[in-house]
Amino acid sequence: MNTPANPDRRARPSVLFVCVHNAGRSQMAAALLHHHAHGAVEVRSAGSTPTDEINPAVRQVMAEVGIDLDGAHPKLLTTDAVQSSDVVVTMGCGDACPVFPGKTYLDWDLIDPAGKTADQIRPIRDEIDTRARDLLSELSPP
Repeated sequence: MNTPANPDRRARPSVLFVCVHNAGRSQMAAALLHHHAHGAVEVRSAGSTPTDEINPAVRQVMAEVGIDLDGAHPKLLTTDAVQSSDVVVTMGCGDACPVFPGKTYLDWDLIDPAGKTADQIRPIRDEIDTRARDLLSELSPP
C-alpha cells in the first residue's frame, strides 16, 4: 500500500478505523495498531452511530492481551476525521464513509462482537491483531 506523498502531511501516517457503533471492532483495531506502532502512526476510531460505551466483553478480551480500554469511548464519525486520515478502514459493517481523493480505503470484513461472549470475541480480536500488524508493516518504510 502506498499512501500519497504530500509534503503538507504529518511525518507519520494517520489511520482511521470506522464501524457503526464504535464499540467493538474499530476500538480493538485502533488500540491494537496504536499498541504495535509505538507512536509511529496516528490512530483514531469513530462510528456513524456511536453507542454510549465500549462493549464490556471487548474491554475484557483486550485487557487479557495487556491493552487497557478504560480511557477509550465511542466517538462520532466526522467528515474532518476522514479527510485528515491517510488510510480509512471500515470494519465490514457497511458503514457509509465520505470518500476523498488520495486516501486509501480498506474494508475488513469482520464478525460483529455485539452480543457475543468473551470466548467468541477472542478470535475476532486475534484476526484484527493480525490485520493491524500487516497494515503497520505496509505503512512502515522499508
